Order: sequence, then C-alpha cells, then structure tokens
Amino acid sequence: MTESMRKVLIKSPVEASAPCRIDMGGTLDISTFYYPLRHLSPCTVNIALDLRTRVKLLPYDTGQIKISSKGFRSAEYPLDQAPFDHPLGLMFAIGVYFRASGVHIHIESSSPPRSGLGGSSTAAVALISAFSKVLEEMGQGALSRKNIALLAQKLEASVAGVPCGLQDQLAAAYGGANIWYWPVNDQDPFFRKKTVIRKQYLREFERQLLLGYCGVPHESKNVNRKWVQQFLSGKYRGLWTEIVVCTQKFARALMERDVKDACKMMNQETAVRKQMTPEVLDEIGTALVESALENGCGARFTGAGGGGCIWALGPVEDVDKLKGAWENILKTRKDACLLDAKIDSKGLL
Repeated sequence: MTESMRKVLIKSPVEASAPCRIDMGGTLDISTFYYPLRHLSPCTVNIALDLRTRVKLLPYDTGQIKISSKGFRSAEYPLDQAPFDHPLGLMFAIGVYFRASGVHIHIESSSPPRSGLGGSSTAAVALISAFSKVLEEMGQGALSRKNIALLAQKLEASVAGVPCGLQDQLAAAYGGANIWYWPVNDQDPFFRKKTVIRKQYLREFERQLLLGYCGVPHESKNVNRKWVQQFLSGKYRGLWTEIVVCTQKFARALMERDVKDACKMMNQETAVRKQMTPEVLDEIGTALVESALENGCGARFTGAGGGGCIWALGPVEDVDKLKGAWENILKTRKDACLLDAKIDSKGLL
C-alpha cells in the first residue's frame, strides 16, 4: 500500500482542509466528565470558524516521512522511527497509521499556532481526510466525516498522554454551529448533533462575535489535566454541575436568538472556570473579559484557556464598541491581535 500511495502523489498532490472552532462547555466532551454527569445530559456548543487548516500530501524520499508546518521546525524520519512525543507527534502518528512512507505532509493554518482554537485536532482531521482521498484514488473506500472525526480523536488520545475530548474533531469535520450531546447509555452512538444556529442566521450571528488572540500560545493539556485531577478527587464537583447547566442554558438562548441571556451564561461559566483554575486567564485575557462585561457582552476563553484566544458575544452595537476597546488592549502585547470570526458552514473540504 505504501508504494501505491506514493505513486498516487507523484501523479498529483492531494489536499484537504478543515475549520477551527470557538466553544462553550468544552471539557464536557471528555468521558471522565460526561459519564459521571450523564444524569444531567451534558453537552458542548461549538461554532466552526473559517480559519482553516490546509494539508497537502506530496511525494518524498522512499522510506521517509517529512512534516512541515508554520510555527514548527520541519522534521523528517524513517517511517517506523517517527517520534510521537515530538511537537508534531500527532501528525507523525497519523502518518504511521496510514503507512505514509515516502510522503511529505505540509500543513498551513490561518490561525496562530496553539491559539486554543482546536488547531492540532483540526489538522489531524484534515490530514486523515487527505489520506482518505488517497485511499479512494487507490480503489479503497473513503472514510465518512464521522469516522474521520472518531479516528482523529482516538489517535490523539493514543499519543497525548491526557484524556481527550471529541468536540474539536467534530467541529472540523461538520462545520456550522452545533450542540453536541455526549452518550448517556451504552446504546447511544458516540455523539448526537443538533444545529444551534440555522444557516439563514449565520451571517447575522457573525456580526455579534469578536475574537481576540492574546499573543501567548496555550497548552490545553496542562489545564485539562488539572481539571481531571480535581474532578476525580471530588473537588469542585458541584461547580461542574453548574457548568453543565450554564452550557445548556447558553444553547437554549442561542436557539431562541436571545443574545443577552447567552452572554449571561457565558460570563457565569467563565467565572466558575476561573474559580477552579485562575490560570485560565492571563493578564491580557482578564482585561479582555472585563472589557466585555463593561460593554454588555459575554466573553469566554477558547478551549482550556491559559493563553490562546478569548471570544465575545453581544448585541451588534455593543460588539462594535467592544472592538475598539479590545484593539487598545491587544496592541499592548506583541503578536496579540483580533482574528476573523467568520463562521464556516462547510466543514471538511
């Protein structure tokens, strides 16, 4: 299969792309949380953004695998010596899974590296999709969106060393603005999807969003590990119940197009998370959240916080005012900036 894959790529490189996301109720997609909390019907809301990660597969030296990605040093190894504890270890793990000998994986992302927008999971989904296209060219069956997302999550969990959720992969695969319900019994599928904002309202909703990058890369596994440890010990268990309720009310408010109530739930959930782990907001993140509150908006860190991005939601006139305030805050730190918050409704391409 390996040599056949390289032959396909010699004829024509293969490309795939997927969107990143902003979220509310993250962490609840990790089985450590959703099984014990199943009586509450935990869910996660995420919104896919048109900040896409693009993957291109190119032919390379036989027996070798090479990965290049902006923000990381390019690396190449013999296929069966590729390290999974490398900064690009997840991509190497996917390459080894598909026996990608003689393949150069080139990754380009529209979002900053480690910005808390689910970038590594998005890249994994796009990469698996690219390999799926190659398999299809070779006469084998292509993977469905669902199976691409599930495989991406399983491979990430196998090399991450910490519990991994599924919401990032699902946003990348399906796009749009959705509620994801996690399994509540053994008969349920891996997830249940419900659209939270219909396509005809997405452009209007975009005008109510603001996204800022704090200029500091985040490391989600550090905060996630702490939350898992706290939860397993029984600490803050009641606060996780509050997070579940906030997320459910947030989803309901979005479906009813009640932006004010959605903002209230965002701010309440952010306050709870900060109570458990103050490090989810750095100095710039704290200033952005406080500014959002002052301007009548809701604000939340993306992913597990600790750097990365903050996103805000509010009535259009309040978001317009907030934009100027955020620009003034972000210009105080190198690399911090506003990012485009256009919504992606396509998912994998």
